[in-house]
Amino acid sequence: MRLSLGNQPDGTARNVPGRALLVLAQVVVLVLFAALLARLWYLQIPMNEHYQQRALATHSEEVVIPATRGKIVDSSGRALVRNRTELVVMADYHALQRQEDGGERVLRRVADLIGEPYQEVRQRSRLCGPEVSQPCWPGSPYQPIILAEDVEPREALQIRERQEDFPGVTAQQHAIRDYPGGKDAAQTLGYLQPVTQEELEERDELRTRFSGVDRVGRGGLEAAYDQQLRGTSGVERLTVDNHGKVTGKLKEERPDPGKHLVTSIDRKVQAITEKALSNGIERSRSDGNPADSGAAVVLDATNGRVIALASKPSYDPELWKGGIDAEAYEELLSDNAKDPLTSRAVQGQYPPASTFKVNSLAAAAENGVPLDRSFGCPSAITVGGRSFQNYEGSSHGTLSLHEAIVVSCNTVFYQIAHDMWRSDGGTTPDDNPTDAMSTMAHDFGFGKPTGVDLPHESSGRVPDREWKRERWEANREEVCEHAEKGYPEVREEDPQQASYLKRVAKEQCAAGYKWRAGDAVNFSIGQGDVLVTPLQLARAYAAIGNGGTLYEPRVGKALVSPGGEQTRRIEPEKAGELPLSEETLEYIQGALKDVPKEGTARGTFGDFPQGKVSISGKTGTATGRNKEESAWFASYAPSDDPRFAVVALISQGGTGGTNAAPVAREIYDGIYGFGAPDGSEGDEDDGGGGGEPALPDGEPPEKLPDVEAGSPAASESD
Repeated sequence: MRLSLGNQPDGTARNVPGRALLVLAQVVVLVLFAALLARLWYLQIPMNEHYQQRALATHSEEVVIPATRGKIVDSSGRALVRNRTELVVMADYHALQRQEDGGERVLRRVADLIGEPYQEVRQRSRLCGPEVSQPCWPGSPYQPIILAEDVEPREALQIRERQEDFPGVTAQQHAIRDYPGGKDAAQTLGYLQPVTQEELEERDELRTRFSGVDRVGRGGLEAAYDQQLRGTSGVERLTVDNHGKVTGKLKEERPDPGKHLVTSIDRKVQAITEKALSNGIERSRSDGNPADSGAAVVLDATNGRVIALASKPSYDPELWKGGIDAEAYEELLSDNAKDPLTSRAVQGQYPPASTFKVNSLAAAAENGVPLDRSFGCPSAITVGGRSFQNYEGSSHGTLSLHEAIVVSCNTVFYQIAHDMWRSDGGTTPDDNPTDAMSTMAHDFGFGKPTGVDLPHESSGRVPDREWKRERWEANREEVCEHAEKGYPEVREEDPQQASYLKRVAKEQCAAGYKWRAGDAVNFSIGQGDVLVTPLQLARAYAAIGNGGTLYEPRVGKALVSPGGEQTRRIEPEKAGELPLSEETLEYIQGALKDVPKEGTARGTFGDFPQGKVSISGKTGTATGRNKEESAWFASYAPSDDPRFAVVALISQGGTGGTNAAPVAREIYDGIYGFGAPDGSEGDEDDGGGGGEPALPDGEPPEKLPDVEAGSPAASESD
């Protein structure tokens, strides 16, 4: 065979032997083979780790193993929040998908067995995604999907014994939160809910260690101490084939259980406080008052620890178990529910009324008003062209400042506030006006959060010259528009009222930034624009009782490891000192001591055993815009060696002496075992009176309890 490769010069054909062509082909093959070997070497040696990781990522899945959440206990080790197990029905997502009908038949059997609609069960088996509505499964498809919670044992047994009828489905025990006290301290304890996508994006520790079973704290202590209570989830890395079937386990990290939280709350005192507040609201309503809500606070006056926090209305934290449904959630947010998720003790803001007079007396005494000076207490005085009256127009003749506190004379404090306002320059103040009363209010801790270890605390409000100017500047445009155009919508219903509002708007537009005499005198009796929370007021009275020290309130007392080997105490922190002389402080203490004996609270405490435990306190009756009077009582006891500060508030509940003081009286009766005023008795856990003191030693326990046993620990470590 010859191959022609062209012509020679003489025109004859040039022929190349076939062997040369064969050699050329062999060279080409060898070059290609060498290139293949080089590529194979490159992939197996230099790129080995890269492709091994890619293969691992492609054929492995991580499954999060939730950690057991820590308990929340009271100061004696009694459970406030604990874990209990319930039976749940779970499904293997991939096992359902491999079935011919996508798991429809087995899911219908599950629905029939547990008595729920098939469609709901089916929806729970879907994986959540951008276009998938709730309910759905938010966790990994390799995590067991929860189809039903709290099922009956007989239902779970049928599933486990008849696996041939329930392929891919099983039933087993699952830990959930349990609340032995029911609604008691619900807002303080908080609740759990599934993590949101926003949280996953913001919090790395959730994104890397979150499963569909996990919940995070949404309120109260569950939120404040979420990271410590939740512990650290474990992780299993599983090998998976291209059909989604698990073929093996690569590694496993066991979960680290969460720490237990020991609180300063006393479960018995909490139950007493809840019951006393409920009784007070019911009594107030029976008197014809709206009494729409209320709060009560019990602090350890020596260190600021929280012994009880109650807020009404409340809610059952069991509602959140396993995720609240839309209907129940809407009911919680409805107008009829009256916002039970809000802790009135920590987040509620109200005019403090006459309980605030301790601040005004302190400001007066520390700014030149003699403590031995006498004042007239007329039924009313005129300030800035307006008449400011005593409560119910009463008059008491000539009084000392001590007596003005005891009988709660408004006009005495009006006069003091007006004199101090004028000495500052009135509406044209000096370059550096003293503003003694508002300055003292800040020193008492009002107008800013107390620093309690609970989320979403309100700051209250201390109005002063600066605050009024800022508010005026923010609202000036709207106010001036009303000054020009009036209130046409009001004019149709009430022309006289519309004319008055327009006149006020003109005044505010022109000079609404000025701190006027009326602002000053209203401030002196805790009215006008001043607002406080019950917790702030309790802390202030605790400071008066303990000699002047303000503490940051603390609910958490210690974090304890599950085995009890490690303990970290949460110590109280000092927030400041009241800027009062010893003489002023003792004078205020003496006046407060006489209020329950001779003054506005004597009707409630007249038969209280003051010889055993002397109560010091102050009543208050607050008026708010478009609201009925609210009742206050702020106190501490024992008077001469204070251990407890107790504050009670009933919003729109009437007068302080008639309606709030009895709440505090019932709390003190329960703490000291003087017997419940209504004659009721309670068991050991709810602490409902009956002559048995909730705190037998008259003070909270200092030693940490054994969290597991509920008894004082033999030893503790830092």
